[in-house]
Amino acid sequence: MQNGSLYQKLTPLTYDAVSWTDGFWGRLHQLCRETVLPRMREALDEPENGAVFSNFTIAAGLQQGERKGTMWSDGDCYKYMEAMTHIYGAAKEQAIIEQLDELIAVIAQAQEDDGYISTPMQLRDDKERWTDLHDHELYNMGHLLTAAAVHNRITGARNFLQIAIDLADYLYDLFMPRPPELAHFGFNPSNIMGAVDLYRVTGDDRYLELAQCFVEMRGSQPGGKDLNQSLVSLREESRAVGHAVTAGYLYCGAADVVAETGDAELLTGLQRIWDNAVHSKMYITGGTSAQHHGSSQRPEFGGRSGSVHEAFGYEYSLPNATAYNETCANIAHAMWNWRMLNLSGDAKYTDIVELVIYNSMLSSMSLDGIKFCYTNPLRWYGAEHPLLSQDTYERWRLLYCYCCPTNTARTIALLHNWFYSASEDGLWIHLYGGNRLNTTLPDGSLFALTQQTDYPWDESVRITIDEAPAGEVSLMLRIPGWADAATLQINGEASDLPLTPQSYVELKRVWQAGDVIDLRLPMPARKVKAHPKAEEIRNHVAIMRGPIVYCLESVDLPEDVSILEVYAPDDMRLEPSREGDLLGGVVALKGAARRLYEDNGAPDLYLEAGDEKEEPLDITLIPYYAWNNRGINEMTVWLPRRF
Repeated sequence: MQNGSLYQKLTPLTYDAVSWTDGFWGRLHQLCRETVLPRMREALDEPENGAVFSNFTIAAGLQQGERKGTMWSDGDCYKYMEAMTHIYGAAKEQAIIEQLDELIAVIAQAQEDDGYISTPMQLRDDKERWTDLHDHELYNMGHLLTAAAVHNRITGARNFLQIAIDLADYLYDLFMPRPPELAHFGFNPSNIMGAVDLYRVTGDDRYLELAQCFVEMRGSQPGGKDLNQSLVSLREESRAVGHAVTAGYLYCGAADVVAETGDAELLTGLQRIWDNAVHSKMYITGGTSAQHHGSSQRPEFGGRSGSVHEAFGYEYSLPNATAYNETCANIAHAMWNWRMLNLSGDAKYTDIVELVIYNSMLSSMSLDGIKFCYTNPLRWYGAEHPLLSQDTYERWRLLYCYCCPTNTARTIALLHNWFYSASEDGLWIHLYGGNRLNTTLPDGSLFALTQQTDYPWDESVRITIDEAPAGEVSLMLRIPGWADAATLQINGEASDLPLTPQSYVELKRVWQAGDVIDLRLPMPARKVKAHPKAEEIRNHVAIMRGPIVYCLESVDLPEDVSILEVYAPDDMRLEPSREGDLLGGVVALKGAARRLYEDNGAPDLYLEAGDEKEEPLDITLIPYYAWNNRGINEMTVWLPRRF
């Protein structure tokens, strides 16, 4: 078990405590190792991509050439390196270390003598340091700090760590005096998480002080903006506002600071923001950014408070076709909830983690692991869809903004770390999937178990105890919020413990090797409706089964039927169906819907109601994450109700 942060209720386990066996995430982890990351490295070596490694070799003086890619290219390369490090932790392949060492040596040579490194700035003569927050210096540096801390924790090597220490020392000297002109600096604050990560592996208090400084500076001076959450300090904030990636990263960093300092006022601010984000601004898929471009509404400040982009929307404004839902924002939302879970042990945060990873995170990657998308809308009109910023008709391998693929890869690579935590009470099981656990509890005792399940397709989870402490110890099993009729058996005997949805059930006993826990989480298809203030989806339903959100693609409809003509009767029954290798072996849902359509050609903007034709229509729904893998076609998550 890792050394616990002082003010966390739960402590994450060591990187090597969990190993995948078979199942949903085990197969994705294998795909990440064998396909995603090798093909990603090819993309990072292609000059037309938005993130490239060549900037490091040019900055190091090892080759001639011009700067390529975006101002945030470095950070996306570091995320790839972090993902590779997590894969090494599981596979222990020497070739991975050799590849990383080559990259680290180049990065070390590219670093300036004072510790500064951000190659897009170093390779431009027309730019000065720390003059424009959109130069993404702190974004690049924060991802370096995190990647280096992960590398040190998993490999024990210090070559990457020393680069991070030199950089953090430079940042400490620059920011700790809190110069007013840099109060709101840093558009995308991965630097806060990075500083805490470095503190955790070095024990140097200065890096925790630096992280606190970064948090405190936001909103500390006039002139801040909602776009990068610098108008109001986190201690006073009550809304999730602005760019949804910068917000998620800021909230993650602040939660890390709370974990190390116990700052109750800061935690209260984060809880207020969470309530606003989850209860009025989050999509059913876990996506968080409704707006491509818009403005921030602040009634408490007399109205609008500046333009925003890639941002949280207004309360209950959740458009479907124009939903932005950037993949990085969705992942940041899961990262934030993972931190809030470990601070509190509250299952409501785990529910959000699970919602994101199965839906709005995984939807970003093609099933073969080669192509990606940036935005994750909930309705798509095929080749007639109006493309907004970063929208594309089909998934891509290369893109100007390449942040999402590397973020998806590192999340899949590290996800085994999110399945369990420990506390003084015992072991917490947050997520379900085929894996083996071998860990040491806080009292030094060994605990080993095996999960066997085809979750999320199958409702049965079997947990076998392989090694147990001599005395009494608790296992906390999560009961998801959607599991209304869960059942539990221990060694074949039914348990009478209450299995309350969105909670952890505590199984406290003296465990023996060979003990078997059978948890059943029934997964009927569920029709979900939205708050009536969510006008875009009022009188609509979405379909979920277990943690999976489903959608309808026009490829599964007759050629002459549009998704806009499909209605869901209130009495529609949906049955699970697993036919062959559809979309990698997913469980689809089949049911009898209704088709309402005009028989006089394309409809006008307004028509007399009641003249539609109606007929029965059999439909097949697929998991939302698997859409856009069968060519350009229409898609919708929400279906209008037929009362």
